[in-house]
Amino acid sequence: MSTPPLASGPQGPDALRPLLHTVLDALAAGGETRGGPLPAGGPRDVARTLRDRVGDLLPRHGDPAALHDLVHALAEGAADPAHPHCAAHLHCPPLAVAAAADLAASVLNPSLDSWDQAPAASELETLLTRTLAHEVYGTPHGDALVTTGGTESNHLALLLAREAHGSVHLVHGANAHHSLHRAAWLLGLPEPVVLPAPAGTLDPAALDNALTSLHGPLLVAATAGTTDAGLIDPLPDIARLCADHGARLHIDAAYGGALLLSDRHRPALDGLHHAHTVTLDLHKLGWQPAAAGLLAVRDPADLAPLGHHTDYLNAGDDTEAGLPDLLGRSLRTTRRPDVLKIAVTLKTLGRDGLAALVDQVCAHARHLADLVDAHPGLELYDRPAISTVLFRPTGATDDTVAAVRRTLLDQGHAVLGRATLDGRRWLKATLLNPHTRPDDLDTLLKLVEGHTPR
Repeated sequence: MSTPPLASGPQGPDALRPLLHTVLDALAAGGETRGGPLPAGGPRDVARTLRDRVGDLLPRHGDPAALHDLVHALAEGAADPAHPHCAAHLHCPPLAVAAAADLAASVLNPSLDSWDQAPAASELETLLTRTLAHEVYGTPHGDALVTTGGTESNHLALLLAREAHGSVHLVHGANAHHSLHRAAWLLGLPEPVVLPAPAGTLDPAALDNALTSLHGPLLVAATAGTTDAGLIDPLPDIARLCADHGARLHIDAAYGGALLLSDRHRPALDGLHHAHTVTLDLHKLGWQPAAAGLLAVRDPADLAPLGHHTDYLNAGDDTEAGLPDLLGRSLRTTRRPDVLKIAVTLKTLGRDGLAALVDQVCAHARHLADLVDAHPGLELYDRPAISTVLFRPTGATDDTVAAVRRTLLDQGHAVLGRATLDGRRWLKATLLNPHTRPDDLDTLLKLVEGHTPR
């Protein structure tokens, strides 16, 4: 049996070319077989189809058709974020140029835990993190860490706050991401103080009262782009209250952070630069393959507690000789170069190109809201703050709303999310596809209307 070819090295490109054709053909065929935003039939049918196609995953003798068959099966059974009716989650369709860059990262396989594994990638990470930290803070002094997404970024933000101030007491709104509460538990911090968010955003009056009554080091977590409705907390008011009470401020801008790139929408993030730490997540409103998260830090000195020594990765004499020490850039050891796809995207599209994408999806959301508002059989929750629209059939019960969503999923017609606000259940459309057309949105509403019992 011959030795399988490697992806890198002198023979790597020639070995990859036919395999890439196989993958691309299987992706196209799988998507055509699926015929919609996700496979019809629900979990049982999808599981049965996949098992039938895959068979034995570890046969005694290898199957040369495995790549074609498994990619075909995955594509056929996927929820395709590039389909205009796949709009449930912060699950973006990645840009082709970003996916291509990610292939290079996979082939070269640098690991960013020591310089000798990632000479160029480590310098690219330095350039990228400083560039994005400058976007957040407007100064050349900030820094950023590359993470796997919003959950890791929020966890790191709490860790850095604890190391800087001791056992901080976390204060956040009821609209905050679940990862904050979980991070507090993992880090052994006190039970967070959860404040009301009656309009879907953190109430400054409630925050003022909480900060007045609490004692000891305090960490306030605000949100710029809630998961449910894409709403943005009143950041300037929150920053002012934190300054008045001496509280540390973290802003989870995993969803809304990319608004910084748009001249039209950047004002929605006024006050962001006051935060000590900011979560960004470019596999949401950034069109990156997962993972593409960051944590921006206003004061790079806050990163000192992450420093870690192990002789085989950052020996003291190597560091003194000029080899960069990368272990303090993450809690992870092995770490792939997710910066490459981000850097390629930023440089390929430029600020104007990325801003155009941001503006397009936000405009799609406003158009969908207009359609809902004008529809006699549908009710709109509110005007979209970013690119999320909440709506429901007029007069429907919460159970009916949930049933409509599941029916669309089971039939493979549409992927809509769900959210509970104002004491009611809503259908959620999160629009992240810049190629969506007005007709696609019309059809989406007709699908909802057509599956709503009368």
